[in-house]
Amino acid sequence: MDEHANTPSPQPDLNRNRLPTLFEVLSRRTLPPVDLFSFYIYMRDQQRSVDYLDFWLDVAQHMSLCRHYVRELRRSVLVGTPEPDKGSKRSSAILEGLGDMSHHQPGPSMYATEKERDQDAQMSAYLREDRPGAHDSPQSSNDRVRGRPSPNISTPRDITTDSNSPAHTVARQDIRASAEKILYTFLLPGAEREITLPGSITSDVTTAIEEFGRDDPEVFDVAKDYVFQAMERDAFPGFLRMKALGNLIPPTLIMRLILGLVSMFGGFWAAFILIFLDESRRTKLWLILPFTVGVYCLASYQYSIDPVLALVGYSEYTPFNFSRVREPYVRKLLAERAMVVLGVTVLIDAALCVLFTLVPGKRL
Repeated sequence: MDEHANTPSPQPDLNRNRLPTLFEVLSRRTLPPVDLFSFYIYMRDQQRSVDYLDFWLDVAQHMSLCRHYVRELRRSVLVGTPEPDKGSKRSSAILEGLGDMSHHQPGPSMYATEKERDQDAQMSAYLREDRPGAHDSPQSSNDRVRGRPSPNISTPRDITTDSNSPAHTVARQDIRASAEKILYTFLLPGAEREITLPGSITSDVTTAIEEFGRDDPEVFDVAKDYVFQAMERDAFPGFLRMKALGNLIPPTLIMRLILGLVSMFGGFWAAFILIFLDESRRTKLWLILPFTVGVYCLASYQYSIDPVLALVGYSEYTPFNFSRVREPYVRKLLAERAMVVLGVTVLIDAALCVLFTLVPGKRL
């Protein structure tokens, strides 16, 4: 996860009066407990499908790498120092026609504006024109990819500079290495972290990279959109329920259920003992302790929220590790739910204590 944290992040929207979307979370526009780190922990610990999130982040990083490379090349063309081996006049014309490369966050194609889609399409067209051996025969392309590189290629985020130009921090071969790393890590059958995609998507990406030598971002568009929609449909609603409507995670919820049941059993056991020993009402008032603990723990389990922690602004992300709730709308939601849970707890606790305190005793 740390390797993804180095990507510059936009400023979170502090005025958002709604729950965030998945794209906002992935774009790092949210704050704990609905930030990208919390979603990563959720995908790893609860969904057991963090490979899908890592694939999406790696593809987004590949897009950023390509933008940086093309932006630097365009800058060199505009100042009159194009690199002589970077393509034909057609490639230079594509570069000059790109305009200022926008810094929008890489995301699913359905969220991109028309201008962003046009820029991304032109950038991919340039990278297809610019790739080594772009005009070679298919046979020569097959010869080049016959031996697969190891999937342990260094990630694009570890790259500093391999280019002959001091102005570049990304070399052309880095883009190729990034595309191959994604393919060999996530997509090929038997890959180290293989994700399940429709066979047509996997075969199309494999053919484009291995046989046609492509490494432009458009290669991964269909796979990226499929993974995004799968996370949005299958994982994100549960993430919002857990983090925006509650502040506890399943392991501690189970512990609270067990503690609550034990406390309630102890409370009822003590209550009947005190009744049949004909103890005074003042003595019976001690029943408030087990009943309070039991009702509080069971209410926390039922609503997936610890009301006291919610009111002071904390949310659990791993067992007994808490972080501050910094997303304003989520903090408001949790505070409202905490007051409801506290009200339910007080009412049930008071009813039990009054009932067993006022019941007349009878010594057996």
